[in-house]
Amino acid sequence: MPISRVGAQVSAVERDLTAMTLQQKVAQMFMVSFFGTQLTEAEISFLRDVQPGAVALFGRNAASPRQVAELTNSIQAHAVASGGLPLLIAVDQEGGLIQHLQRGFTRFPAPMLWTATRDPELAYAVGAAMAGEMRAVGVNMNLAPVADLQTYLRNPIIRRRAFGNLPEMVAPILTGFIHGLQDNGVMATVKHFPGHGETSTDSHLQLPIVEHSRERLEALELQPFIAAFAAGVEATMVAHIWYSGLDSAPGPASLSPRIVDGLLRGELGYDGIIMTDALDMDAVDTAYTPSEAAIRAIIAGNDLIAIGAHVGVDRIRATIDEVVAAVKSGRIAQSSIDASVARIVAAKDRYGISDWQPLDTRAVESSLPLDRNEALVARLFQAGVTAIDPDELLPVDENALIIYPGTRSRIRRQCDSAAMDIDFLAVSESPSHEQIALARRSAAAADEIVLFSVNQAHDSQQRALVKALPADKTVLVALWDPTDIFLLPPVSAYILGYSPMLVATEIICDIILGEQRATGRMPFAFAN
Repeated sequence: MPISRVGAQVSAVERDLTAMTLQQKVAQMFMVSFFGTQLTEAEISFLRDVQPGAVALFGRNAASPRQVAELTNSIQAHAVASGGLPLLIAVDQEGGLIQHLQRGFTRFPAPMLWTATRDPELAYAVGAAMAGEMRAVGVNMNLAPVADLQTYLRNPIIRRRAFGNLPEMVAPILTGFIHGLQDNGVMATVKHFPGHGETSTDSHLQLPIVEHSRERLEALELQPFIAAFAAGVEATMVAHIWYSGLDSAPGPASLSPRIVDGLLRGELGYDGIIMTDALDMDAVDTAYTPSEAAIRAIIAGNDLIAIGAHVGVDRIRATIDEVVAAVKSGRIAQSSIDASVARIVAAKDRYGISDWQPLDTRAVESSLPLDRNEALVARLFQAGVTAIDPDELLPVDENALIIYPGTRSRIRRQCDSAAMDIDFLAVSESPSHEQIALARRSAAAADEIVLFSVNQAHDSQQRALVKALPADKTVLVALWDPTDIFLLPPVSAYILGYSPMLVATEIICDIILGEQRATGRMPFAFAN
């Protein structure tokens, strides 16, 4: 079960709050980020003077496990050297598309594969494995999981980051992952409340608008979040999206008192840390200065204000000063600051962050159980790869044709069989007219065709290739994005791989050749 939010740490939190100045309290409410793999003098000065509550790491900060451990040691040491509390150190480690700890760490496949397994214990194991690697390098907070249901097929930002769009399938896998993280000492952050899956624009670039009714949101989009709250998720990130059915006033949910304090904290009763998505995203920073956005976010009810490295440390200092001034002027209630900082400090106490000790960085890389975690990845694919309507065409018989992207030559090696007469045709990921014509001629002579699609549903040439093949004897393999099958011309059978990893193609080839059966279930349904 998740670490309890109540208990003996209350008196320690009260002690810490009593000892803090207003400036220190406000600083605890800021999650900042830095530029490189080592701290600059300006960043060191910022950590010592300002004592922020949290730091988010990105890919630019991570060159190797040992380097990350050295960086987190340095961040924490400079913060505590001047009397500050140790920091929440966070990273987006979603699996699949978004995984900022990469080199030297386990690459986990997309979460929708986990959902396709229908096995919460496997999801728990993924959370536990991620937590072990994160804690080994000094990271104590994961800015994951994504609870957004990808209900809009052409969503430009969520896509394979989603666990699916069927709440009854998503909820147990999402909560299993949360428990796996938090039982093993890493705070989870469910995002992007109240749901980013219906958007047609990217909030990094502009303010998206979701016009669904509150009744629709409650019936669908909110369900995974409610499940995460019941599982005790420690933090919730609020989206920069205008939900007109929840707040008629134009503006992002992250700055809306009706949504943050009213719906999330009040009606849904969520008592964990509420944080913003990064305030330097264009959905916010094209309308507000950093300080005005931060003030509005705090008034809305957020505890933790995320600001990316696009805003320099000097500007963040000034923003914190302006928030302090807003408290002194009465624009922000002192009581709301105290309540937010109490939540942050209590979480640090629960997860042992307040008792931080430096890591032995020499032992980091040898301590990571990469072989064990790679075996877990293989188990995910074994259980999750999905076949749809395979009975007539799978496994393939003699005289089959496999069409695959020439950039992925391993597919030919893995699918070749000495026992079968299989032809192979390599084409471009965006095939030329000549390649399409050759594929049509080759397919005419084959009894069965297997076509590997590499995330190309929006490519007109890829669609033309699918259309050129005889649908009644074609199997489409969606190697990356399973929603390809809804956007490409229909065929008779499908295999969904979810992530284009080496082990995935090995298992897919075994399914094609009849050496194993696909046992996964597709976690998506689209009316269109």
